[in-house]
Amino acid sequence: MMKKYIVRLTDEERAQLKELTNKGKGPAYRIKHANILLNVDIDGSDLSDSMVSALLHCHQKTVGNVRKRFVEQGLEAALNRKKQINPSRQRKLDGEGEARLIAIACSEPPEGRAEWTLQMLADELIALKAVDSICDQTVRRTLKKTNLNLT
Repeated sequence: MMKKYIVRLTDEERAQLKELTNKGKGPAYRIKHANILLNVDIDGSDLSDSMVSALLHCHQKTVGNVRKRFVEQGLEAALNRKKQINPSRQRKLDGEGEARLIAIACSEPPEGRAEWTLQMLADELIALKAVDSICDQTVRRTLKKTNLNLT
C-alpha cells in the first residue's frame, strides 16, 4: 500500500526525538509520538503503520494521525495532542465569573460567620445570577487556580 504521508526526519529532528525517548521525561503520549515518528521515518526504520502500532501497542489510526500531523503541521504539532475544536463541556465560570467569585471571596463574610465557605460562595454566585448552577468543588478549583487563600 502506498503511504500518503511520508515522514522524512532531518538529523536535528531525529536527534531531538531520540533524546526525548531516551530521557523518558515528559508526558507518555509525547514519548509514544516520538517513537512513532522514529519508526515511520523513511530514512530510518521505515516500518509500516500496522507494524508500528503492534510494536508500540497503539491503534493504527494513531500512527496515521501522527504521521499526517508531522507532514502537514510540523514536529511540535505531531508530538502534542490535537486540541479540541469544541470542548465537550463549557466552563461554568468565564473570566467575568471568576472575577466576581474573587470579589465575593475577598469581601466581608455574611453576618454571624467568620469566613466564607465554598458552599456559601457557590450559593452567592447563584443568587447574584452569575451562573445558573455551580458546585462547591468548581469554586474550590477556581480559587486554587488563582492562588486565592480564604484564610
